[in-house]
Amino acid sequence: MLKTPPAQSGPPTQPVPSVPSAPSIPSAPSAPAAPAADGHAVGVSEDEFRAALSRLAAGVVLVTAHEPPLDPEGPRGEDVGMTATSFMSVSLDPPLVMVSLREGSRMDDLLAEQPLWAVSLLGEDQRHIAGRFAMKGRVSDRLLFQDLAHGRGEATGAPLITDALATLECRTEQRVTAGDHTLVIGRVLRATAPGAADRGPLAYFRGRYRQLG
Repeated sequence: MLKTPPAQSGPPTQPVPSVPSAPSIPSAPSAPAAPAADGHAVGVSEDEFRAALSRLAAGVVLVTAHEPPLDPEGPRGEDVGMTATSFMSVSLDPPLVMVSLREGSRMDDLLAEQPLWAVSLLGEDQRHIAGRFAMKGRVSDRLLFQDLAHGRGEATGAPLITDALATLECRTEQRVTAGDHTLVIGRVLRATAPGAADRGPLAYFRGRYRQLG
């Protein structure tokens, strides 16, 4: 009967030393995302942004300022007005407000040169004023003020709508560039509320002027 020969004994097996792994090489930073068709690298498109923010109701104001004459001894300067919905209070102490102006607009250029301006809060029956000063491509605002009942601010010399819900006269404290707009923060110098207390404000919602209620 065949027997399996006993296994030959030998030196004990030595453990194989582990080879240290090569250090990991950090990956190269990814290239920036290519701009979308409308110019935004990331985030929503301009159409999506407009559609979403159109659901935010806003009050309507008329921002005004007086452009001084080029020649102090020449004819009087010109009044400038602009309809705005991006207007808000900022602080109570000191009293500060803010308006957003399209960069390079006439009002933006004027307030970069001189710091005094005013705001008339429009009532629900003043839609025609808002529409008048929202027109694009106009050369001068002189005729727009001609048949409009208004006074002149004591602190700023800017036009104030006679029967506005309220008026504010302001002096620029700070200008902040934000994208394609300039945020103008102003200290309120004078505030009045000449309008009837029971009148509602003019509002802007989903691309249209509206009344509350």
